[in-house]
Amino acid sequence: MAQVTQPEVWLRGPVPGIPDLLQPVAHGLLQCREEVHEYVAPLSARDLWARPSGTASIGFHVRHAAGSLDRLFTYARGEALSQAQLQALAEESEPDMSRDAARTLLAAFDAAIDAALLQLRATDESTLLEARGVGRAQIPSTVLGLLFHAAEHTQRHVGQVVTTIKITLSHRSGDSD
Repeated sequence: MAQVTQPEVWLRGPVPGIPDLLQPVAHGLLQCREEVHEYVAPLSARDLWARPSGTASIGFHVRHAAGSLDRLFTYARGEALSQAQLQALAEESEPDMSRDAARTLLAAFDAAIDAALLQLRATDESTLLEARGVGRAQIPSTVLGLLFHAAEHTQRHVGQVVTTIKITLSHRSGDSD
């Protein structure tokens, strides 16, 4: 018998409490959460931090996705990054070889998604076109531009997670294709 799976998040209807114009952002982030859990949960620390052919590790991509989501949403609020955020950015590629490495990465990723969803719920749609500066150079964007980019940037790194997992597991098993 075929396993019944749910449709992708965007096909399940509106996310409660999220403004209409921000539904695509919420859908994208929730889809990322599901995929990261599915693929990352069973991995060992060795697999999470492997760098096949010198690529960025799976662990880096998960940490970076969570960290950049937090940073981009900070800019969307019109705030500067904190010292803690800058320190986390500097440490994104540092391996965690603990037995609980996957669980730790997933908890941090979930916390970033949860915080983003709270911010989306609190975002007034009338503010979406307000100007916001990005980074020290204050490159111009808008609230909507930052929120949308945060979702698509997260999706990009989740795609890299899935690809890197396939490469890592293929190298481990000796498969060449």
